Amino acid sequence: MTTKVVKGSLWTLAGQVAPLAVSLAATPFVIRLLGAEGYGVLILVGLIPTYLGFADFGMPMASTKFGSEAYAEGDADKEARIVRTAALIALATSIPVAVLLNIFSGSIIKLFNVPDHLHADAALALKLVSVSFVINILCGIFNTPQLARLRMDLNTFINAGSRILSLIAAPIVLYLGFGVSGVAAVLLAASMLNLSGHLVISRSLLPQLFSIIIDRSIIGPLLKFGGAIAFSAIALVVLINAEKGILPSVVSFAALAHYSVAFTVASMISLFAASMMQSLLPAFSQLQGDVNRDRFNALYSRGIRLNALVIIPMIVLVALVAKPFFTIWAGEEFGRESTVPLYILLCGLFFNLQAYLPGAAILAAGRADILPKLYWSELFPYILLLWFLATQFGIIGIASAWSIRIGVDAIIHFVVAKKIVSTKYQGTPVSYFLIGAAIMSVPLLAALWFGGLNVRVVFIAACS
Repeated sequence: MTTKVVKGSLWTLAGQVAPLAVSLAATPFVIRLLGAEGYGVLILVGLIPTYLGFADFGMPMASTKFGSEAYAEGDADKEARIVRTAALIALATSIPVAVLLNIFSGSIIKLFNVPDHLHADAALALKLVSVSFVINILCGIFNTPQLARLRMDLNTFINAGSRILSLIAAPIVLYLGFGVSGVAAVLLAASMLNLSGHLVISRSLLPQLFSIIIDRSIIGPLLKFGGAIAFSAIALVVLINAEKGILPSVVSFAALAHYSVAFTVASMISLFAASMMQSLLPAFSQLQGDVNRDRFNALYSRGIRLNALVIIPMIVLVALVAKPFFTIWAGEEFGRESTVPLYILLCGLFFNLQAYLPGAAILAAGRADILPKLYWSELFPYILLLWFLATQFGIIGIASAWSIRIGVDAIIHFVVAKKIVSTKYQGTPVSYFLIGAAIMSVPLLAALWFGGLNVRVVFIAACS
């Protein structure tokens, strides 16, 4: 199981990195063909459905959890019924949202002050994206047989393949003069290709998948689990984006730019932990019950150790190259203003990325109800903390508030998982990792001592 989880995590990571690399190459062409205003409209059209992600009612994650349990039981018919039932619920909750987006697309676009000459194109793009919104939700459900079997290689080929094709096609469509709506049409085609791939592959893994029979007995558990996920997602959207709204109002839009660049680079470290999460949820779901408790805790412990072995060197590396990278990539101003916020964000990420493990354990145990309680209880104190630290310390205060919140959130996840799910860490003492982290921090101290990254610092980093 550990081997499957590691392989699955690496496949998922590759499926995120490959489209990212293609995007880095394709985006400059898209920006030049659309112009600054057009590219901004494209980003806006893509973000609107993202903030409505709770409309899936948590069915992709619910399907993965319950489908994996049915697979572990060897009940293929039950697994297929769970997937079909989750898809039906998701359609019932997401189609009304998509219809409203379609009907009021013009009015929604006006709310965001889109330039008049781009209004019609943006409204049509939003209509197309609203259809992709529903299809993408179904993709996250019908890939359940792949996730339950930890066939992340198949899932990655389908997801990354369709994404890469859309990234390559977008500049071509723009060159032919189709504008923002043309890119939206490409994304819709990619979503349909993605869904077709999942249906074909999942059908080969689970021959019982195609049928009109649903499982009424599972509707209640699916709604209970998925509803908690959806309700927590609403609070999570605010928690993730609150500092980006407060920062320009309290400090400046320039500070928002400096913070956003630092946050984007820091978030890239979370790719491996997020990839592991997709493999851990089905794996943990298959190991529920007292009979599998030792195997569960062994996998849980190995996941923590593996995560630490990956993220500690990555954090040190990013911290070392941050200032020269920001200076070369975005300019001297960003090298000066974004570096310290990045250091603070990395401190919070050190704890936050380990919280993926207890988070997956809590969800696999069916206790999704804990998440909305946690996120909604954090919301008001966090906003107060953001406002206070922003007014006192500016961008440094914002980064500090974010790191404090996710650090506390990580501790709560570990405590809750131990109390509710009976997780137990086994193996290498945590103190060893702290010692390792202290040793690997030596290059950072050297960089501060020598005034930046140089040959001596690189040598010390290699030795560490």
